[in-house]
Amino acid sequence: VSAKALEKKWQKKWEEAKLFESEPKEDQDKYFVNCPYPYMNGYLHLGHAFTYLRADMVSRYQRMKNKNVLFPFAFHCTGTPIVAAAQRVEEGEESQINALRQMGLSKTLIKKFSKPEEWTKYFPDKAIEDLKNFGSSIDWRRSFITTSLNPPYDRFIRWQFNKLLAGEYLIKGTFPVVWCPKRETVVGDHDRLSGEGETPQEYTLLKFKGKDHFLVAATLRPETVFGQTNIWVDGDGTYTKARVGDETWIMSKKMPFKLELQGHKVKELGEIKGRDLIGQRYMAPQINNEIIVLPSKFCDASIGSGIVTSVPSDSPDDYQALADLQNSASDCKSWGLNYKMIKSIKPIAILDSGEMGTLPAPKLCKELGIKNQT
Repeated sequence: VSAKALEKKWQKKWEEAKLFESEPKEDQDKYFVNCPYPYMNGYLHLGHAFTYLRADMVSRYQRMKNKNVLFPFAFHCTGTPIVAAAQRVEEGEESQINALRQMGLSKTLIKKFSKPEEWTKYFPDKAIEDLKNFGSSIDWRRSFITTSLNPPYDRFIRWQFNKLLAGEYLIKGTFPVVWCPKRETVVGDHDRLSGEGETPQEYTLLKFKGKDHFLVAATLRPETVFGQTNIWVDGDGTYTKARVGDETWIMSKKMPFKLELQGHKVKELGEIKGRDLIGQRYMAPQINNEIIVLPSKFCDASIGSGIVTSVPSDSPDDYQALADLQNSASDCKSWGLNYKMIKSIKPIAILDSGEMGTLPAPKLCKELGIKNQT
């Protein structure tokens, strides 16, 4: 007799005997087994089998100890992933459709998956088949899906959250989140196709005061502002001039939209070429000293604010970009810069980096034999 046939034989006997159906019994000790619901945006896989095997072993062990074991099961169908996946199918996104094809779904069935409800019908049924074939000792009478498609469960969750809110265990407010502007919703780790583990990154915004506007640069190292020697822009790029609150800022073309997402009132006023900023001077924050705007090859007008504050003592990028200009009178001339003045800019020591000294960036670039930015 094959192992497969033996498996089917005993699974059938278990089902006929209703071995895993638990009813209240006053004269028998109770034991409740539960485990996290699988998310239903695809078939179960080996990892699920590993997880649920442990729950199954515990339930079988407790039955052998003559306990009245209740092992229910459910399927997690709430949240962004299913809704977003259905939207991607509706939009004909090739990566999503390919993912479903690779699962073996037919073209006709994939079309139905443009509605999130179809996901919650199809995959739970397939999961039940798999778990039954796996021999799980689950009481399938007590199986359900989450979401508002299951009103009793939905009401329970609402009650639960209202209780937590009333007890001030939940707080409503404005917080940094990973946000999808297309779907207009927060996206957690498991809601994303990629980028799991990413969290909101907090930057310090530095404002460099000009005659009637500010250049704005975002930094992760605000403590290095005392070593600023100049500002970098993308000489070949284009920037946006915008009214932010009561001030006028120059920034990347993408930045106004991002500022609006963070609650700022922004009105775009026009565009300005990066080349037109080069050679101008701005008052640097904290050091209260005017510094010059210079071009660099690593600065990209489409990334972040598109503007970078330069600390060549501690940043290899800043040091090498400055060295490139100082080594090329022709480059300075092409940008309309005074070569003698550029040559006079020196890194300012601000931090002692131990074995790297007080000017770690120049030391590192020289030790590694870096010739230029490219």
